[in-house]
Amino acid sequence: MKQSVFRIITNEKIAKDVFKMTLKGDCSDITKSGQFVNIKLEGFYLRRPISVCEVEGDILTLIYKVVGKGTEAMSKMCACEELDILTGLGNGYSLEESGERPLLIGGGVGVPPMYELAKRLKKEGRSVSVILGFNKAEEIFYEDEFKALGCDTFVATVDGSVGAKGFVTDVMKNLDDYTYVYTCGPEPMLKAVWGEAKTSGQFSFEERMGCGFGACMGCSCKTKYGNKRICREGPVLVKEEIIW
Repeated sequence: MKQSVFRIITNEKIAKDVFKMTLKGDCSDITKSGQFVNIKLEGFYLRRPISVCEVEGDILTLIYKVVGKGTEAMSKMCACEELDILTGLGNGYSLEESGERPLLIGGGVGVPPMYELAKRLKKEGRSVSVILGFNKAEEIFYEDEFKALGCDTFVATVDGSVGAKGFVTDVMKNLDDYTYVYTCGPEPMLKAVWGEAKTSGQFSFEERMGCGFGACMGCSCKTKYGNKRICREGPVLVKEEIIW
């Protein structure tokens, strides 16, 4: 974990209530896809945990949804403003188990960490398929970015306005040649993916956090191997250890 000051380069709206922020700073502690950062915002006691979407050198890309006063304050920030950020948090995804044809599944703001993961898997020569799940067309983001990486990209919307009508699991049912599953999203989606998956996989959980680095124990959950802190031993858990 490292505490650094980052300077905002851009902060733009890319979908309904969803913003993309790029920042410049010390990214050396971000070593795995699936890790997150914890952002200090002026006037707020607790930091805000945000998944890493992409890291290139000293440029950090975050995608976040406005869901409360903290993220609303973030959405109003401008270029050249600075943020105090803790980096290198969480255990991230392991690429070793992926096999040749990994399947990546992101739901809503669970989509961003899939992008850095897809980049790294493609760099290793893997054939990557991606399912992106949203409620409706106006919420969709990063479909074109995944396609530009060379991923077979599928979109599911609950209302059927774009892509397959239904949930990410409705698309999964038509795919049977994947070798491993990586996923991030709301817990009901993760539980459904867990039940549908034909292989093992890694599941990244979203959880409210106090400190973000394991001191407060506020984000602990039970697993088959004992209690784990989502911020420290997580947010990524292996399929076989999850207890619903």
